[in-house]
Amino acid sequence: MKMNLRKLIINSLFIAIGVVLNQLTPPILFGMKPDFSLAMLFIIILLNDDYKTCISAGIVAGLLGAAVTTFPGGQLPNIIDRIVTTSVVFVALKPFRGKLNDKLEIIITTLVGTIISGTVFLGSALLIVGLPASFKALFLTVVLPATAINAIVGAIIFVAVKASMKVAVKQ
Repeated sequence: MKMNLRKLIINSLFIAIGVVLNQLTPPILFGMKPDFSLAMLFIIILLNDDYKTCISAGIVAGLLGAAVTTFPGGQLPNIIDRIVTTSVVFVALKPFRGKLNDKLEIIITTLVGTIISGTVFLGSALLIVGLPASFKALFLTVVLPATAINAIVGAIIFVAVKASMKVAVKQ
């Protein structure tokens, strides 16, 4: 099975944009900032219906997340998180593909996906390096606010991506 070069380039650009935006964005709410790379990963999953493409994007997103993480010892948990999150979100979306409004689909995907991602990250970090606070405290103060922010940011970016893709297809 050959990989579509156009898809590969577009997905690579989405991941790169997500990482750059992650690095440039200052904290917005109580020190929280949206995880643009995670939002872009969810957009890639929504735009691609083959697992091989999505999991390769998840692996790359995990490696890049590991390279830029500010969480002490968060490199391996980042990789684990992105691979598990990509797999779970891809499988969970399968029955709903094309059955929901685009905006609703990205909001639900981002909400559920960010909670999965945060849970997997914190759980693997707890097992591998330990946590600076309790799992519950970090979940309530970091994961839940990030989930709300990512849902909003993900929806905005997804609408822009879909609009730009329609324009690109017409040309």
